[in-house]
Amino acid sequence: MDEDVAELAKKRAADLGLSIGDYLARLVQDDASGLRARAVDAAARFLAEHQAVFDEAEQAQQTPRGARAA
Repeated sequence: MDEDVAELAKKRAADLGLSIGDYLARLVQDDASGLRARAVDAAARFLAEHQAVFDEAEQAQQTPRGARAA
């Protein structure tokens, strides 16, 4: 990490009353939580857009064998 960034991190940690380690841990947790939330949102959008395909596949599995034969 370059010296300017390290100094900014130290100052920000001090402003928050945290050790540099605790400050960095908080940043990592916040970043990871944000990634998780974006992944969940993307999955929800995918499911919403393709719900009909999933419904059709589920319905086909529930149809008894031979029920479609005429």
